[in-house]
Amino acid sequence: MALKLEDKKQLVKEVNAVAGDSVTAVAAEYRGLSVAEMTVLRKEARDAGVYMRVVKNTLARRAVEGTEFECMQETLKGPILLAFAKEDPGAAARVIKDFAKKHDALQAVSLSAGGQLMPGTDLAKLADLPTLDQARAMLLGVMLAPMSQLVRTLAEPSAMLARTLGARGEQEAA
Repeated sequence: MALKLEDKKQLVKEVNAVAGDSVTAVAAEYRGLSVAEMTVLRKEARDAGVYMRVVKNTLARRAVEGTEFECMQETLKGPILLAFAKEDPGAAARVIKDFAKKHDALQAVSLSAGGQLMPGTDLAKLADLPTLDQARAMLLGVMLAPMSQLVRTLAEPSAMLARTLGARGEQEAA
């Protein structure tokens, strides 16, 4: 079904608004995927909080104009879908990477984060970024490590004295 001019303008406006609020984007070629497989991919994307849309190349180029994903314009060729992560920088890349493991037809073409264009081969780098909860846990671990070390250091002299007295008691009993 062909889109009318008004529908095209609305689509470009919608994708541009999403791109403006997103932190990362992935462009992937989906040639060879069935409708059922695309439906599963869309559901996985929705569950992960990723906006995914199949867009014609010319409309996709117009949609990313004026956003930090403008650097992707030259790579938007062939049948592509755009996936935008709004909060978790690695979410879109994880969805594409996990789905591509089972379906060879899905190939990442390009990625963008912070206005920097990356090739599709860097998909794993972006997908391996920690989630927000993982990053918080790592930060908490880093913050707690000095305090834990201080407590161990302060407790060590009394523990050493207790071990020494215990060993001395066993020595006298023998």
